[in-house]
This record gives sequence, structure tokens and C-alpha cells, in this order.
Amino acid sequence: MMTIPGPVLSLRGVSKSFGPVQVLHGIDIDLHAGQVLALIGENGAGKSTTMKILAGYQPPTGGTILLDGQPATLSGLRAFEDAGIVLIHQEFNLAEQLTVEQNVFLGRELRRGLLLDKTRMRQLTRDYLDRLDCAVDPDTPVSKLSNSDKQMVEIAKALGRRARILIMDEPTAVLTGSEVDTLFAQIRVLRDAGTAVLFTSHKLGEVAAIADRVTVMRDGHVVRTDAARAMTEDDMATAMVGRDVSDLYPAKPGVAADAPMALRVAGLDVPGWASDIAFDLRAGEIVGIAGLIGSGRTEAMEGLCGLRPATTTRLEIAGNPVHVRSTQDALAHGLCYMTEDRKLRGLLLTKGMRDNLTLQALHRFGRVVIDRGAEDRALTQAIADFDIRAGNRDVAVGNLSGGNQQKLLLAKIMQSQPRVLIVDEPTRGIDIGTKQQIYAFLRRLAAEGRAIIVVSSELQEVIGLSDRVLVMRQGRIAATLADDDINEATILRHAIGVAAPQTRKAS
Repeated sequence: MMTIPGPVLSLRGVSKSFGPVQVLHGIDIDLHAGQVLALIGENGAGKSTTMKILAGYQPPTGGTILLDGQPATLSGLRAFEDAGIVLIHQEFNLAEQLTVEQNVFLGRELRRGLLLDKTRMRQLTRDYLDRLDCAVDPDTPVSKLSNSDKQMVEIAKALGRRARILIMDEPTAVLTGSEVDTLFAQIRVLRDAGTAVLFTSHKLGEVAAIADRVTVMRDGHVVRTDAARAMTEDDMATAMVGRDVSDLYPAKPGVAADAPMALRVAGLDVPGWASDIAFDLRAGEIVGIAGLIGSGRTEAMEGLCGLRPATTTRLEIAGNPVHVRSTQDALAHGLCYMTEDRKLRGLLLTKGMRDNLTLQALHRFGRVVIDRGAEDRALTQAIADFDIRAGNRDVAVGNLSGGNQQKLLLAKIMQSQPRVLIVDEPTRGIDIGTKQQIYAFLRRLAAEGRAIIVVSSELQEVIGLSDRVLVMRQGRIAATLADDDINEATILRHAIGVAAPQTRKAS
């Protein structure tokens, strides 16, 4: 009988407290050489804290870390990296002003005598990037890279560390489908070479595709560990949230034919990104916008809301012609945009929930002196309406889980009382339980008579939420789909240009 090697890195009975708040309770986890372990759970379940303990970023409050079966005597992050334990963060850990090559070797520069061996470092950086099918020039400053290329640079850094234990926190969150395929191919190469890999993702299809084993966390506890082949995606989701989430998307009640027209757009041009965009939207309707990366989805909607230079030949809100040259104009007419990047553009992470909630609508809380009592009451209502979970109302927003940040961002946008709400990537980087809540919130807002546009790179999200779908390709609307035509195959055919283009109907 073949003996299965013992784990290379383990947690035994590990707990973690921040002050009086205990966030991990008796965690047991094993990482084996030549295996991919997926660690999944809702935002706030304790995954990130667990990974940071495994990688030496935080010490446990109690319990033991075992390395090769023995209590680890490592002290400090550098000691963990020297032992071959490398963490790829969910938030980029890159020096923006330095080049790709300088980031890959930062703190571990190669030398030839007293001088830096720049030729060797540049060549190795190119080799690591080639393994990832990433064409970025090693001499490019990181500040000039897209988010997906920055993620590839983070992975290249890990390859340069020659990790024997690789911990990946949401590595696919900003990657395209082809980039995910390339990453998974590289993970399999590392696994087959004997690397132990810990992988987290909220995309359960990815977990099923890459993991050998799955550990599920909920509320700071491990609730299940099993072979990946023994768990369906529904099994994973139910274990994560403790309830059935098979009905992920709320029912579509349909839009009345005589529902008021909330938005009418014609001739929308965003220089360099989108041209001749035309569509309409009724009160109570959810319209999805789909398309490949670079199709102009986000840029078109940013232009519509005054976030980019743009022109229109016709723009009506609630039947009234309007001109939008700035975000202030858009807000004044009830047109609101929720950014896809909650951390950099949506929220002030060092501020509290109250300050974030009311920032976009301060005029509602006083013009000379802010009515703090009114702000507090608004926060109380938002916490109840959007199920925002925080141990302390004064907590810095950066310390909230991603799902609670997203719910706070939606609550913030709603303080402006929009007629038309545009939400860009509404569930990026959040768990399936919170996704279900966000979807229910959006359908509830539509039922109240608001018109909603959902921009998303997740086709199932677009399909599950939308009453109609606009498909964009190369900066133009390639198709408008409804009813049975809202399916993955039809959307993709229009997105990649293999379906016959639709003839636009006169509006």
C-alpha cells in the first residue's frame, strides 16, 4: 500500500484574536506537497487571517504551526520566505514607481561582484513572464500596467522565490478567462513538480477545476474538508453560508409594457472607447451589459455619468432632456454610478462607515454644519437595509470584509436617491452568500421603480439578473437580447463577432 507523505505545512488548533474579538477558533489545516488545497468561505469567514498566519504575516494567538511535521521556529516574514513559503496577496504588493524587473527582485537583487546583475535579473524576469504568457516588458514601470498584468507580475515574483509552499489569495479576481487558463496551467506545473499550493477564490467553478482538496471555513471555524471530487459547487456553497443558495438569483417579475421610460440614450460617444451607443431603459427594469475585456462597457457608462469626456445626441431621464458634463450633473438628474473598484475609487478605507455613507450626499445632512445625528440615523438605517455587518460602527472601512464594503458602497450610492443606477462589477471579489444578498438588493430596488444597469464580466451574473442584455463589441452595441436569447452561447457569439450583427430599431 502506498504511503501518503505527511503535510509540509499545517495548523493545529490555531486561534487568533484582535483585542477582545476572536476571529479564528481551533483551525486545523494541512498542505501537502504536490496538491492544491482550496480554502473557501464567505467574506469574514477568516480565510485571509488564516493565510497570513500560514505565511508568517501574523502570529497566532494560540495553537501550533507545523513545518514538515515539526513545530515551526520561524520568526518574521523573511524567515518564512527563506523556508519557501510565499503568499501572493489579494491586494497588489508592488512598488508602483519601480519597473517590473525591480519589483520581481526587490529585496533579493542578484549581484555580480559589487554591482547589480541587471542583465541576469532582466532575463530571469522575462523567463518568468514567458511562463505566464505575459508579454509585459520587464523595463515597464508597474504604474503603467493594467490590473491583470500587475497580477501576473505578482505571480512572477512568486516564481522567482522558488516557493515550495505557494499561498494564493484570490489570484484570478482581475484576470480574463484566457489569463485564468494560463495561470491554472502554471499551477498544475508547480503542483506536479511537488509544490504545495493553497488557493482561494469566490468562483466555485474555478475551485472545482483546480483543487485536489477543499477546506471550507465559516465564522472562523473549519466546517468541512473533503476531496474536491466529492463536493459539487452546491455542496461548497451550502457549507460556506450554512443555508441553501441554489436559488442564487431572484425571480424576474417582468417589466410592464407601459412602464415609464427612465433613460433614453442616443449617439453616446466616448473618444477612444465607445461610439454611437444607443439604448433605452424603463423604470423597474434591469439591463445587463456584457462584452469581452476592452469592449468599452465600463468606459461607455463612465462617459454617460460624466466620469470621462463624452458626447450624446440625445439623453433623456424620466422623459426630460438633460445635459451631463460632470458627475455633479449626473447626480443632480438622478443618474448614479457605482464603481467596479470599491477600494481605490469607491470608499475611503481609513475613514469610518458614517463618513463614507454620507460623503456623496452631504447636502442632505446640512450645508454649513453637518447634522451628525442625521448621519448616525442614516447609518443605522443602511446597516439594517443592506445587512452591513461590523463589530463596531466606528471601525475603519478598510477593516471590513469585502462583502460588507460592497454593501456599504451600495448604501452610499443610494443616499443620492437615484432614478437610474449603474452598477459596475457589483459582486467582484465577494462570496456567494453576499452575492445572493446583492442580487436581492438590486431586484428590490428595481421593484421600487428604479432603473438599473448592471455591467459585469460574469456571464452567469448578467444572465441571472437581467431583463434585457446589451452585448458590446469593439466599442459598439452588437446586439440587444431578451427572453430566451439571453444565454451564454448567444452572448458570446455576439461578443466575439461570429453572430450576424443586429439591425438597430428606430427609437
